[in-house]
Amino acid sequence: MDGFRFWKHGYWASHLAGRKYHISALYVVDLQKFRKIAAGDRLRGQYQGLSHDPNSLANLDQDLPNNMIHQVQIKSLPQEWLWCETWCSNEEKTRAKTIDLCNNPLTKEPKLVAAVRIVKEWTDYDNEQKELWQKVMSSSSSSSSESSSSSSESSSSITQKDKDTNDNDDDSQQLKDKNKHVHGEL
Repeated sequence: MDGFRFWKHGYWASHLAGRKYHISALYVVDLQKFRKIAAGDRLRGQYQGLSHDPNSLANLDQDLPNNMIHQVQIKSLPQEWLWCETWCSNEEKTRAKTIDLCNNPLTKEPKLVAAVRIVKEWTDYDNEQKELWQKVMSSSSSSSSESSSSSSESSSSITQKDKDTNDNDDDSQQLKDKNKHVHGEL
């Protein structure tokens, strides 16, 4: 795996200047200190500057904090907090508090296939989620079919102006939903 440890050469080796590249996507934050040094603003500013380059921030959860290591100090949690098959041993998995279904550059195995293989409970959780989804969809479709018959009578009275307004509202809501999703990832 040493060939995949990109932080040992090139940009990252130079930037880190002997510091450790923090692989973990989990961080514990001292909120008082974080706020005092305006770390959130600093990280947002750095992200804004780097996000224009499509080659930057390939691993946002890791690259951004490591890129800011000189301004916002970070320390890794012990290995047990984030086990990843690519970087950790099976022995360490027994002590793992969380499991990262990280990409294995050697196998390129899809994450869902890896999940079934690595996490013994995965299939049960997946089946439970599918059952819940079916219940939600079946109750949603039965209630929408009831309301569609009553709404079809009133829908004929919508004017073209009302229709245009509704279309604009839908577009506006989709844009808001998209922005909410993007901000949620940040």
